[in-house]
Amino acid sequence: MGIPGNLLSAATESMDPTYTGWRPRMNCSLTSGTGGRNGPKVLTVQSSAAGEVQAETVTGYAVTAGQTYQVFADASAATEPERIGILWLDATYTPVGSILWSMTTLSASASWHRVGVAGVAPAGATLARVVLSSTAAGASVSHFWENVYLGLPIRTTGNLFGFGAESSEIDTSGWAPEINGTISRVAPATIWSVDWYWAGGHVMQLTATVGGNSSALSVERPGVTPGVEYLGFAYLSPPTTSAVTWVELRFYNAVGTQLSATRGTLAPASTGFQRQQVSAPAPAAAATASLAFGIDGATAGQVLRLEQAVITAAVGSQAGNVVPYADYSIEQGVAGWAKISGVATVARSTPWGAYAVTGSYALTITSTTATASVIRSAKFPLAAGSGGLPFRLRYTVQASAGGWTATRGIRWYDAANTDLGLTGLSASAVPASGWWMLGTDQTAPAGATQAAVEWTLTATATNSVLRVDKIILWQALPVMSAVVQEASASIAVTLRELTVGSLLRVSRVTQSGVRSLVRGPAGLYDGTAAISSDLMVIEDYEAPLLTPVTYVAEIIDPVGGGVETRESDVLTIPHADRNVAWLKDPGSPMKNMTVIVARAPDWQRPIEQSAYVVKNRRNKVILSGRRQGLEGDLAIWTQSDDERDALHWLLDTGNVVLWQSAPGMGVTDMYVSVGQLSEVRTGGTAMEGIRAWTLPLTEEDMPVTTGVNGSLGRTWQDVVAEFATCADLLDTYATCEDLYLDIRMG
Repeated sequence: MGIPGNLLSAATESMDPTYTGWRPRMNCSLTSGTGGRNGPKVLTVQSSAAGEVQAETVTGYAVTAGQTYQVFADASAATEPERIGILWLDATYTPVGSILWSMTTLSASASWHRVGVAGVAPAGATLARVVLSSTAAGASVSHFWENVYLGLPIRTTGNLFGFGAESSEIDTSGWAPEINGTISRVAPATIWSVDWYWAGGHVMQLTATVGGNSSALSVERPGVTPGVEYLGFAYLSPPTTSAVTWVELRFYNAVGTQLSATRGTLAPASTGFQRQQVSAPAPAAAATASLAFGIDGATAGQVLRLEQAVITAAVGSQAGNVVPYADYSIEQGVAGWAKISGVATVARSTPWGAYAVTGSYALTITSTTATASVIRSAKFPLAAGSGGLPFRLRYTVQASAGGWTATRGIRWYDAANTDLGLTGLSASAVPASGWWMLGTDQTAPAGATQAAVEWTLTATATNSVLRVDKIILWQALPVMSAVVQEASASIAVTLRELTVGSLLRVSRVTQSGVRSLVRGPAGLYDGTAAISSDLMVIEDYEAPLLTPVTYVAEIIDPVGGGVETRESDVLTIPHADRNVAWLKDPGSPMKNMTVIVARAPDWQRPIEQSAYVVKNRRNKVILSGRRQGLEGDLAIWTQSDDERDALHWLLDTGNVVLWQSAPGMGVTDMYVSVGQLSEVRTGGTAMEGIRAWTLPLTEEDMPVTTGVNGSLGRTWQDVVAEFATCADLLDTYATCEDLYLDIRMG
């Protein structure tokens, strides 16, 4: 699959099946090589003589002046470093200004490593070329390239930081030294996964001026909401594995006074880049947040590097989880977990990445003797009215040494912190090896407003070690539910406890057994769409009116092919007025509207025929094609200027429209293309808002690849993080609709 949003074609990006999208620019020849990761082929740039070597894309790609663009590629060369650039051009392919170059990588590397840069297209630029550069020591020196991207900056969805603070691809202005250090930007030959698009070629570098603690702080301070839990993270590359390095999430009030600081310290497994996370709820009066990073006890000249800085709302792996992120993922310490009794110790695993199901660490429980210990979490607040409701506890464990038996349960408390007792399962053995998901379903007693996870763990051998991660506690709701939304003539299907990474197929089934696939953001849920969240709400705007339907969801294992099937209750969309019909855009349901039908079409079904006259034969010979679909004119009324504008908005795109009438009106639901419109007044005064319309309809097949337009996680915070003023939006979006759907000019 190509890099999302790439202006380059898939072949120019991957060099597969060949490199025809590239040409020599200076002192080189091009050939096709092997050993790529984004497909098997690579671009081999071979020097003709000693000196700088350059290759470039054959074509220029449309850009908009004033807009920020990013370019990156993966490169490999054992003897020479490299750089990448963007050549800005006007409409006549004349260069505009100088090439925007990345820094040259600090060293050569035969391993695939990332090079990249980002910057603003200058005034007058309408096109851009990608330029690849290296400096050869002589003739016939080969440099290898693949996985090339040119497009808008690739940002972390939900990041409160703008691209300039998240990435180091533009400059260092998003960060400032705080204590004993200087900030700079460097381009190490860093190895990233071929499909990890959030890392560029540059990284931020903090250099300690003298011995002692050294830190830097983000200049940008995005807005936050008190009481909301936030997650901060960044990739750190420490100078040594013994260095004490960290990221810190800080909150400030409206006048900039710091209210709190929560630190996550890296337990490095190497001096490479390792992601360290930290989470905390925004305190009362919090207005903004920042992220800091630093090194304690640095020696003069020591450096700490940072890549991909993020602050975002903390979201666990299960919708409705009441366990805070710090207690759920064990990323910055043991959080609220503690030993209540026994000899066991509670700690965070070490080093980074050694034990984890989510994030990079796990809760580590160690018992030096074969005895029982009680481990309990902090108290987690429950939603009002939780008494009497079912709750589900799930967590993953690994017995990495010795053996264990466990009693798993939930301890309940009321608002006065009165202990309401422990409910749970009897003791059972923890599986001997590998990660296992365990848990229990329990009902909250009357008056319960808080809950704590509690385990009685008995080691069956001395020096037993148990790892625990991904602790989830949530109100157990139906795994599938559906509800009719009468105002929009749609049905909302909610799927819970989904397996992220599995494939999804969702069908609508009528009582006669007819199945139709339901539409999602990428098209129909046909079993090829990967599940990205444990909770999904699918709104079906194409369900028939006044017709009982059920929904069947199939969760498909992408490896083994096993299928989990779920089915909803029977639902029916009501429709009160049979004289009213719905006109719907399957891809843009916000445009759907009702109209009054004046007269249904008189249908025709054209057919292509050729007639041949045979000499001395009475009858002609007719050769016919297949008879085509229905064609006819639908007469409708709109009753106000608002309805008239809405109809224009619906039909302006020329997209396929779904026409839905009530059963019994002689017309089934039909996908149609609407031809030339006829809009006439119906008489009366000039202020009369009623209009009579004639809509020439041609029957079409149901669109298969059309996806439902939506934000896909995009919020106003994403807009605020990327654009400084409303005036900046005018240079990027032609209409408010384009802003809503993130459809950019150029």
